[in-house]
Amino acid sequence: MRIALRVALFGFLMAAPCLLLPVPSAEAMHACIDCHKGLKEERLSRPVKKIADDYHMIRGLKCQDCHGGDHTAFDNKEASHSRAKGFLGKPKRQDIPAFCGKCHSDPRYMRKFNPKIRTDQVKEYYTSVHGQKLREGDKHVAVCISCHDVHAIRAIKDQAAWTYPIQVAETCSRCHADAKYMKDYKIPTDQLKNYEKSIHYEVLTKKGDISAPTCPSCHGNHGATPPGVDSVANVCSNCHAAVAELFAKSVHEEAFSDLGQPACVTCHGNHEVLKPSDELLAGGKDTPCATCHEENSSELKKANEIRTLLQDLAKGIDRAEAILTRAEHAGMEVGPPRFELIEAKDALIKARAETHLVKVKRIKTLTTPAVVIAEKTVKKGQELMVQLQFRRKGLAASLLVIAAALIGLFFKIREVDRRGPSG
Repeated sequence: MRIALRVALFGFLMAAPCLLLPVPSAEAMHACIDCHKGLKEERLSRPVKKIADDYHMIRGLKCQDCHGGDHTAFDNKEASHSRAKGFLGKPKRQDIPAFCGKCHSDPRYMRKFNPKIRTDQVKEYYTSVHGQKLREGDKHVAVCISCHDVHAIRAIKDQAAWTYPIQVAETCSRCHADAKYMKDYKIPTDQLKNYEKSIHYEVLTKKGDISAPTCPSCHGNHGATPPGVDSVANVCSNCHAAVAELFAKSVHEEAFSDLGQPACVTCHGNHEVLKPSDELLAGGKDTPCATCHEENSSELKKANEIRTLLQDLAKGIDRAEAILTRAEHAGMEVGPPRFELIEAKDALIKARAETHLVKVKRIKTLTTPAVVIAEKTVKKGQELMVQLQFRRKGLAASLLVIAAALIGLFFKIREVDRRGPSG
């Protein structure tokens, strides 16, 4: 027993000096971070401050996986920056796509982290205007880090990512809205300003629909344009397929082609795509129709006829909605008539799409029965309001009878009380 105690005491005394030494943290065990966080020059210390939430760092990649060198060489700059151990340092701007592509273009390597991720981004990048100009020696064009950040790269689904749908227009505008930066390219710099007025931006930011078009939706992200797109009409048709199909059958398709006018944007604009209204068919001074058609022309008369059909249906639906809402707020059951009104609303949506064919008869086949449905719904709403009044009158009469009975009972009780027990 004494021998065991002596051995334990001897072991403790031998280990005591080691116990007094500070245990390095996980961060301090990494020479790159341990050294750079203490540097006074901001450009050298900034990466350490940013990298904590970096997508790559979270998944176990470290500084040396991109920059090479020896990350265990503490307090030895020459050893940690050893070229023999693959130290690359900061890559030149024109080398960044290939720098990122070392991993992102390797399907076998990327499969370890995300089997679904594409590995053709670099190849596609060089089909874009950015990539082509970079190869020509233009160092101002966007490269990977321009859009994805550097040392604070986030997943594309992360709301803080520069490429997240709500953020991406602002990311593109850092270059494209800077007139001084873009002066040599001779392209507009008001794209973001116009886009923020559009129905696309409204749906994206106010309704939270991240599927709404942003810059990459129409212009592509890594590549020049979405695959197979040679016309802006094809870009729009990715979402508006039904309308594009109707337009392709219309007289305007051939007319626009003959005039060299692009489809869609000629009437709706490109970045400032305003929410279309029936008033566009009025043919007034500032409407698209007036750009080509003369005032009082047969074409504008036809457009006005279509507008009237649409507005009559829209007003009928509004009247039906208004009276059903009143009845609902009063406690009436409005489910069945509301369900019937859906058919009229669907007809209005289809009829508005059909305006791209500019055929009055086709519009009438949709709006005429829908107007009848709307009128029937209004009548049902009115009937509900009549029932409501009848119920209220019945309730009032019932309350009067109950009140009279209570008053009579009250006086009867008083009479019995006055008579007393002997009565």
